[in-house]
Amino acid sequence: MKIAVEGCCHGELDKIYETIMYLEKKEELKVELLLCCGDFQAVRNEGDMKCMAVPAKYRTMQTFYKYYSGEKKAPVLTIFIGGNHEASNHLQELPYGGWVAPNIYYLGYAGVVRYKGVRIGGVSGIFKSHDYRKGHHEFPPYNPDTLRSVYHIRNIEVFRLKQIQMPMDIFLSHDWPRGIYHYGSTEDLLRKKRFLRQEVESNTLGSPAAEELLAHLQPSYWFSAHLHVKFAAVMQHLPKGNATPRVTKFLSLDKCLPHREFLQVVDVQERPGSSEGLEYDPEWFAILKATDGLQRITPHPWNPPENNGLHERWDFSTSEVDMMQVVEDLRGELLIPDNFSQTVPPFDPNRPQPHTTPSCSPNPQTSELCALLGLTDMYAQAGQRGGESDRLQGRTGGEDNNDEDERSGDEPSDTSAVSNSFNPDEITIEDEWEEEEEEEVDSKEPLKGDQPSGAPAEGVVLPEPRPDVSRLMDLPPPLHSAPAAGHQSPAERESCEGEEEETAAARILKRTGDGNVDPSNGVTSPRIKRRNQVIYAAVEDEEGDD
Repeated sequence: MKIAVEGCCHGELDKIYETIMYLEKKEELKVELLLCCGDFQAVRNEGDMKCMAVPAKYRTMQTFYKYYSGEKKAPVLTIFIGGNHEASNHLQELPYGGWVAPNIYYLGYAGVVRYKGVRIGGVSGIFKSHDYRKGHHEFPPYNPDTLRSVYHIRNIEVFRLKQIQMPMDIFLSHDWPRGIYHYGSTEDLLRKKRFLRQEVESNTLGSPAAEELLAHLQPSYWFSAHLHVKFAAVMQHLPKGNATPRVTKFLSLDKCLPHREFLQVVDVQERPGSSEGLEYDPEWFAILKATDGLQRITPHPWNPPENNGLHERWDFSTSEVDMMQVVEDLRGELLIPDNFSQTVPPFDPNRPQPHTTPSCSPNPQTSELCALLGLTDMYAQAGQRGGESDRLQGRTGGEDNNDEDERSGDEPSDTSAVSNSFNPDEITIEDEWEEEEEEEVDSKEPLKGDQPSGAPAEGVVLPEPRPDVSRLMDLPPPLHSAPAAGHQSPAERESCEGEEEETAAARILKRTGDGNVDPSNGVTSPRIKRRNQVIYAAVEDEEGDD
């Protein structure tokens, strides 16, 4: 079956679905499933926007609310994970996953489902070492710290995913597994993202948690986003016991903008005789039940049980009996029910409500699932026990420190697994939105090869991956990253002007401060913001998130 994979969504559902329909018509194919790799931005109303970690001037409603309100329905089944720019209060309502709108399913903090026999798993958020061992203690209204920490991956999710023993077909993460760039065309990556060189060479780019999961799960496909670049890799794993070595085909995609490489259609073999709908995964639910008592809602560090003589149980992998019990708990029905319901009033463009407060109510889908399986609704529990401490620390927002503390969406995650130190003089790099403003200004100057104004623009074809990688990935011919201009409304064409990115060689990142030129090669290093006059030689980003 044809599966469309999308990088960073950023709330642009209308454009993504329009692109898919355009490709279906042009390529004469039928897409059966859409997978989105984070930054989905399921913003229902103005209150949700206040729970999204972006600069205030970029808090825009986008188009998700149309699907939430029922004005539109997703034309293709959509499954997504969370990233680091989300309406966190909305996603927190569904810690174990659920429908955010008809035909649009969220996998939760971590989750596994099946579609036509294809097993699809994922983990939401990005890795930050200083929050990795904490519980999910955040609860709206968020303060400037919890507004960011709420989307940081926790070790409980990674521990649960590492209990999986059955084969995984597809896995989604927002940030990349650390080290995956060594299995593709690293040179091409660094030509597009030159400022990643130091972390690539020191093997600190990406998530060590995702690296662990990649080694354990060894899925057939792993899809990511976050770094706003298309990159393919193929990793052959070491064999487990006497089993045949498995191969993972990795693909990361860009964000949804005109002429960016944000969408790829891949062929995945469905399993004959499987159900046609989206199904729960018995092994995953059995793991959730077994590990329910390990969950925490406090910010205190916690380590999962190990085989070190201190724990009564450390292996939470499941048996066939455990999985049969899950089927019995679900009354023999694995098909995920269409039980979506609105939990807050949707945005009404005719009656804006800018002073709407963030919602913080339990979701009926989670309540129903917890009752069936005997799970704990961590969001409701955090609201009862831990929310008050967050509310005392400050209100939701973080507007005051957006310009200083937002790191670029193109910048890597903090991958230090050992240091939890805080450096008040850390260097921070400007955020992705300011970078896009620079691109818009630059794009007003015509480049060689640009089409004359008013000429019909043709869809830009995605570049071929490295020959050896393309062969192993078994990807279809590269598809257009956006519909031709003839398929856009005048308003959409106007909004897209100035957004096209220059070629990788000509692309200049916006920086402030003084740049330094390396006399050996004449290359200017990125100019950076400086909070103080004293700059430490080695720093760890403990505040800003990619």
